[in-house]
Amino acid sequence: MAINVAAIRDLLLPGLRGVVGEYKQWPAIWPKLFDQGKSELSQERTASMRFLPLAQLKTDGGQTAFDNNAGEAFVYNQLHTGIGLGYAITRNTISDNLYKAQFRPSNLGLQRSFAQTKEIYAAAVFNNATTYDTTVGGDGVSLLNTAHPLPAGGSGPATWANTPTTQVDLNETTLLNGMIAIQTGLYDNAGLRMMATGKVLVIHPNNEPVAIRLIRAELRPGTADNDPNVIPSVAGGISEYVKNVFFTSPFPWYIKTDQPGLLYLEREPFEIDMQVDFTTDNLLVKGWERYSYNYNDPRSIWGSTPTS
Repeated sequence: MAINVAAIRDLLLPGLRGVVGEYKQWPAIWPKLFDQGKSELSQERTASMRFLPLAQLKTDGGQTAFDNNAGEAFVYNQLHTGIGLGYAITRNTISDNLYKAQFRPSNLGLQRSFAQTKEIYAAAVFNNATTYDTTVGGDGVSLLNTAHPLPAGGSGPATWANTPTTQVDLNETTLLNGMIAIQTGLYDNAGLRMMATGKVLVIHPNNEPVAIRLIRAELRPGTADNDPNVIPSVAGGISEYVKNVFFTSPFPWYIKTDQPGLLYLEREPFEIDMQVDFTTDNLLVKGWERYSYNYNDPRSIWGSTPTS
């Protein structure tokens, strides 16, 4: 049923002091967390390659070791989602509304609705980081995992981790441990150590007081010592945080690394279409866009997901 005069009965009469209902919205959060690109396909695929491992000792007169295992290690899939929303409003409702500036019949907040929907889809990559999505493919385990597999025949360990074995709350020790783990515990697909650092702390608003104390204190947080606060400088240093109100749990926290891998792809940009229905004279308004949020390298994030 279309929006009709009964839905705006008080807007048909003069004398209203005002019309409220539009509120300040959060500035876009997701661009701080995801790289951005455009897509021309219904599904994008990214191949994660294995290169050569460590060189091996060659004895005098002995044979040189050969490694012929270079090539595709894992393939990550990113499937786009179509997003739509619309409404119908009757001709009389448009004509008789005395407060068109405050309740615009041609735009009842589609942009706000679509913008917040994007934030929820973006946050879902973090909210579901411990659950493996088979449509992603990749290395066969969840985004956050203690046992990301490495192809056989490499130089390093069989697996690597981007989350602690025991999930821990955010504090000075756990944040430093995470920052150091990023520098010392990440390997490429051939098992070579890679240069990676933590760049941004990503938190729920409940953790903001902790984050401010950890990052912005000049001296070591939570102590009476005169030791300097090393968080902004050790292991690459973290000096900023991103607060995300769309996280579903207040306890997990994440470190976005300097490695690309969290990706937003735009397949079709946001658009609004309008037309008048010939038989009813109702104004039909709808919005549409198509995009996806996902990842193609779990090295782009380190996180801890305690539940309390």
